[in-house]
Amino acid sequence: MRKFDIAVLGGGPGGYVAAIKGAQFGKSVCLIEEDKLGGVCLNWGCIPTKALLKNAEILNQINSSHKYGINVEHVSFDFKSNIQRSRDIASRLSKGIEFLIKKNNIAHINGFGKLTSEKEVLVQKDGSLEKIHAENIIIATGARPKKIPGLTLDGKRVISSKNALELKTLPKKIVIIGSGAIGCEFAYYYNSFGSEVHIIEIANRILPLEDFEVSKELEKSFNIKGIKTSTSTKVLKVEGLKSKAKILIENNGTQKYLESEIALVAIGVTGNIENIGLDKVGVITSPGKININNVNQTNVPNIFAIGDVSGPPWLAHRASSQAHVAVGHILGKKVRTLDNLLIPGCTYCEPQVSSLGLTEENAIKEGYQIKVGRSFFKSSGKALALGNTEGFIKLIFDEQYGELIGAHIIGGEATELIGELVMAKHLEATIEDLAYTIHAHPTLSESIMEAALDALGIPVHH
Repeated sequence: MRKFDIAVLGGGPGGYVAAIKGAQFGKSVCLIEEDKLGGVCLNWGCIPTKALLKNAEILNQINSSHKYGINVEHVSFDFKSNIQRSRDIASRLSKGIEFLIKKNNIAHINGFGKLTSEKEVLVQKDGSLEKIHAENIIIATGARPKKIPGLTLDGKRVISSKNALELKTLPKKIVIIGSGAIGCEFAYYYNSFGSEVHIIEIANRILPLEDFEVSKELEKSFNIKGIKTSTSTKVLKVEGLKSKAKILIENNGTQKYLESEIALVAIGVTGNIENIGLDKVGVITSPGKININNVNQTNVPNIFAIGDVSGPPWLAHRASSQAHVAVGHILGKKVRTLDNLLIPGCTYCEPQVSSLGLTEENAIKEGYQIKVGRSFFKSSGKALALGNTEGFIKLIFDEQYGELIGAHIIGGEATELIGELVMAKHLEATIEDLAYTIHAHPTLSESIMEAALDALGIPVHH
């Protein structure tokens, strides 16, 4: 039996980071993964979808090039090559992680790992078995799409986001069930290439976890692009037939069928907690997740859980941050625990959406007296020069102390701009700090300064 200081189950953005950090501090580490390194994020989520969205952005820029004084005629695309580019990028990054694992002398064990005791893991691969011993175990087994009664995936007509990344032909019509980040990103992507897109959302708005104004702005933008949205609408059943999908929906008590070439189910995920021996060793779970404390430790002291398997928010950067915390605790170091209000959320459709901390609605519910500042990109010289003036920046401050408690951006490069506000909140920046920090001109980031000035009641470009 091989013995290690740390065994990591799962090679996604939580697992492989945990393995590398442990090895960098001199611990003997094994990483157990039955599939490609990088997990869902790198192979079937964050990275390949961003490659597809870049393809869509380029196509949209070419199709609107006339407004820049550039005339392009007879534009065409190769959808199969479009998909293949995203697969090639994912493959390249996965191989890069393999290199990092070897470089850090981590034992990469290919197979499915299952706990048999508090310090032992049984790894199975193609009928062969290996038992390993580890003083500490980090579970990073990720998540999978939720199963909903009446919504059975067949991989052909009723598909998941993973299936969508392997389509060889562009669907003429697609219904997307769910309007979170995944649903909205695929809606933008397929619409850009000419598919007829219809989003179905049970909540009263798309991107329902985002600030209300942001959700409404995105819905307006989508409708202008020709993306149909049906909110406050429940999906009762989806049938995958030979040549189409049939979707039974209900709105205000009225039921009707929709027909589409493809139905894409994008309604969230649930943690992979089954069949990994948690009950065998007494690890406490809740539906779809492993229960952890603020250092990612389960009720069994030497067993930790990080990433999607530990519950929402299901974000790759959260998983990687949890890896640092868990490994730091194992090493006996003082660690800075995670604050969910400091974890940015991003949606990479166009216009992009990013957010941090409390929405205006939630801030009021929590009893804050607030000041709100807004800056619209239509007033930004840089946005005008770029030819993309959609959206705004909305900042929410605690009136008593002037502290930033929420930031919400919709518009060009929103997912890059949010980083400054994460740092600002981390450092407990006030309205004045943001309003009087000199930003370069012309930049999109100037709009952060302008939104803070607006919260003070002294905007310049409003």
